[in-house]
Amino acid sequence: MQQIHTYAKKGTRNGPLMKPGVFITLEGIDGTGKSTQIRQLVRHLRKSGRQVLVTREPGGTRVGERIRAILLAASTGRLAALAELALMYAARAQHLEEVVRPALQRGEIVVSDRYNDASFAYQGFGRKLGLRTVQAFDRIICGDTQADLTIVLDLNPGQALERAQGRDARQGTSRGRFEAQGLQFYRRVRAGYLALARRAPLRVKVVRADQPVASVQNEIRAIVERLLASRTKKGKRGF
Repeated sequence: MQQIHTYAKKGTRNGPLMKPGVFITLEGIDGTGKSTQIRQLVRHLRKSGRQVLVTREPGGTRVGERIRAILLAASTGRLAALAELALMYAARAQHLEEVVRPALQRGEIVVSDRYNDASFAYQGFGRKLGLRTVQAFDRIICGDTQADLTIVLDLNPGQALERAQGRDARQGTSRGRFEAQGLQFYRRVRAGYLALARRAPLRVKVVRADQPVASVQNEIRAIVERLLASRTKKGKRGF
């Protein structure tokens, strides 16, 4: 079975394998409610006395936000799949340098709305670039800086698109470039996320997003608290 993420056993120029902080990412196709769940999770963690940095991809830095505007704007139009992937990793490189790695070295909990699994799902599966192409970028840019825990909010693509369109209507915004790709694209992306979860079951946890918001949040908190308890007691990555 092909490996999706490759971890170095020793420290590299991208940083040591073990890190003082904890890196948690939330993933899922558009319309699954990630933003709401992240806000509630971060509020919970901070109320319990943890030092938390919340960020997002693409974005999180001045350069990253400018790249985000290009990637998400419907006005960008057609963009070569490889160019899209390269821009994603350009934003990610800046994000890691300015935000993620410094916070982890300070011992903080970093909660990110998307990270490299999004590239495997959206560009690897959705754009059909394949995993090896994404891995080539990931080894260079991310190296050992991989998430300790990834929570995938899973939802039927048709329902997710309806939610996203309803959100856009309420906010008075037009469809983004990814939303305009249609149902088949989102089916491939969802399949990518579920494939990631099957291949890395200790790190990637799938939570059904068709439940009430409070139920989804309770499930997310339980998963996160298990990870944090494990890290505290054993000093180990994962569960």
